[in-house]
Amino acid sequence: MVWHGETELPERLDLIVLPGGFAYGDYLRTGAVAALSPVMGAVKHAADRGVAVLGVCNGFQILCEAGILPGALLRNAGLKYVCKATTLEIANAQTRWTAAFGERRDAVMTVGNGEGNYFADEDTLYRLDGEGRVVFRYRDNPNGSVRGIAAISCEAGNVLGMMPHPDRAFDAALSSGSADGALLFQSVAAAA
Repeated sequence: MVWHGETELPERLDLIVLPGGFAYGDYLRTGAVAALSPVMGAVKHAADRGVAVLGVCNGFQILCEAGILPGALLRNAGLKYVCKATTLEIANAQTRWTAAFGERRDAVMTVGNGEGNYFADEDTLYRLDGEGRVVFRYRDNPNGSVRGIAAISCEAGNVLGMMPHPDRAFDAALSSGSADGALLFQSVAAAA
């Protein structure tokens, strides 16, 4: 574990995870203050070197606010907190994050957010779609994300930001009733 006030990361990391939760109470704008944490310079440097970086929920918001991923996460379309298992389309099965899903085209994971409505301008959306950087899309779009986007990657593919929680779908006995989140971690472990 690395504290936000640190300025360096351990050497030879295979994966950096920015978890969900609330950073600084998210009073200004979700993830905006956390994006300015001293350690984020080291995270950006590691991402630029090709280290795998996963931002889940608030971690995705922080990656966008830090400029590591494009777009922003806005208040949910219904202006309510949403917490439920949701079905995702695997929009790009050819990534280091999705290889273990094989031929599957759907996955079930849990969302838990009040500001999970992904937004980007039309040029960015066109680029994300054209470059295969949309990794997961919502089947039911519980928060109103533009084009149903649930997860995107950076140009190099080593950074993934996603609102659904793979950590809440790690074992079928958990609340989502799915172990699909484990496949995401198996995918990136195999790629490492």
